[in-house]
Amino acid sequence: MKYKVAFGEKFMRLLTLLLLCGPLVAQQHGASTPEAAGNLPAQKIGPRDLIALQVYDSPELSRTVRVGADGLIRLPMMKQKINANGLMPNELESVIAKAFEEEGLVVEPFVTVTVAEYSSRPISVLGAVKTPLTFLASSPVTLLEAITRAGGLTPQTGSEILVSKTQPGPDGAQVSLIQRVQVKALIDAADPEANLKLTGGEEIRVPEAGKVYVVGNVKRPGAFAVQDGAESSVLKMLAVAEGLAPFSGKQAYIYRREASGSKNEIPIELGKIMDRKAPDAPLLPNDVLYIPDNRNKRLGMQTIERLLMFGTTAGATALMYGR
Repeated sequence: MKYKVAFGEKFMRLLTLLLLCGPLVAQQHGASTPEAAGNLPAQKIGPRDLIALQVYDSPELSRTVRVGADGLIRLPMMKQKINANGLMPNELESVIAKAFEEEGLVVEPFVTVTVAEYSSRPISVLGAVKTPLTFLASSPVTLLEAITRAGGLTPQTGSEILVSKTQPGPDGAQVSLIQRVQVKALIDAADPEANLKLTGGEEIRVPEAGKVYVVGNVKRPGAFAVQDGAESSVLKMLAVAEGLAPFSGKQAYIYRREASGSKNEIPIELGKIMDRKAPDAPLLPNDVLYIPDNRNKRLGMQTIERLLMFGTTAGATALMYGR
């Protein structure tokens, strides 16, 4: 009878001990398992992506793993490296489970793979945007969304946007593909075909518009934007520069750099253009319009001003002595 009582007491103590230690064991088991990452949209895994690996009933194998630059991952207690590059998460689950079985680590393993961070899908936006940046495409985005993240286009934006992406060619070599998107089609016309879908790895370049430089005898010299393909002329640029300054010459010059790299000086009859006796001269982006000074006219005005000053002084002197 005493033996049965003693056994009953020992059993109750053991049961109490198990109940007290149960939460601690569960906490330790949870600590060995990597934290569940945000459920990002399923995309192909690439170099430097961060994946969360969970192996059911094998917490020592569950962990977060960074994919190497070569697309390979290395797991503990495994001799072979696993190629994760280009695989979907569910495909990588099957590959890892098969590797565990082949090396005799786990019998009939149940593997779960989720992507914690897509580091292999950067999208860069640079050029004529308000805030150039690079961000990671955790899910597909559109061209407009990428430009919006960069703060939008600046007033100096040109007529087109260049979207380039490097991808393997037929022979396996990396080939850069460039798509040209017209700004008017994307922004003004809201053409859905111009709003490209980006999946990561793209570089978006927004070139600035070409400029015409107006210097010399104008009221507001400066560099003025000219959209590619838009018509510009001497009269239009003079209007933007707020017109001619006093003593401007009747002949002006256009300095233009040709495609070969050579520079040309093109004289134009500015006086005749202003008098509508000659056609307006066209200007191209990166042209320099120089309006020289009319030295003879300036010297003549300076002489008249000096004579007027002398005459005023002489008259005043005569009045003083006449008194």
